[in-house]
Amino acid sequence: MLDDAESQRYSRQTLLFGRDGQERLKKARVFVAGAGGLGSVISFYMAAAGFGKIRIVDCDSVELSNLNRQILHSHADVGRTKARSAYETLTGINPEIEVEAMVETISEDNIGELLRGFHLIMDAMDNFSVRYLLNRAALKRNVPLFHGAISGYQGQATTIIPGRTACLSCLFPRAPPPSTFPALGSTCGVIGSIQVTEAVKYVTGVGELLENRLLLWDGLHVAFDEVAYERNASCKECSDVSRTDRTQ
Repeated sequence: MLDDAESQRYSRQTLLFGRDGQERLKKARVFVAGAGGLGSVISFYMAAAGFGKIRIVDCDSVELSNLNRQILHSHADVGRTKARSAYETLTGINPEIEVEAMVETISEDNIGELLRGFHLIMDAMDNFSVRYLLNRAALKRNVPLFHGAISGYQGQATTIIPGRTACLSCLFPRAPPPSTFPALGSTCGVIGSIQVTEAVKYVTGVGELLENRLLLWDGLHVAFDEVAYERNASCKECSDVSRTDRTQ
């Protein structure tokens, strides 16, 4: 149940999905992979929205070159771990929620323990090797994966529901070559906000999700586009995953 302070804090968004929807958010446990550009936006707005528990994992420290886009961190945080900086920022935004910030490198060895007990996975990574790992973990645990990626003025987002949609490997059978890509803070803001909106809709049970649809953002021309994609019947990752119904 929401207490008086929570009722006041969330009063404007409960106009959208009611107290029941807010209570569902309060019960939701979210895993955020990365405290960089996308992870900053995602965790910032999830904390403000009242997701009950956020676990954010990142192995890096704050660098000056991060600050054009990684809004969890300030100039005073340069040299500190991103996890510690994230914890202080998120608890300052909303002391009503539980925040765990961990200095870890996400790997095959620890992904199971990192995700234990969590209901949603937010992809805020900048490399496909970890994205594929998150995809496999989501399929194994039957939890949704909210994918986002950016490069310069462009970005993309989609929502993967195990058993009901194509998985990330269906959409991207091969990873793009690794590179240092340009990053604009406002692009992170657009894509991260879309990922959070998808997670809110999933938990509260309202609206239409980005299922089997890849949303593309072109900031240079201020345009959204959409690409439909299908499940690959021979996908090595999800071909044996049974269809599931939407759950909150």
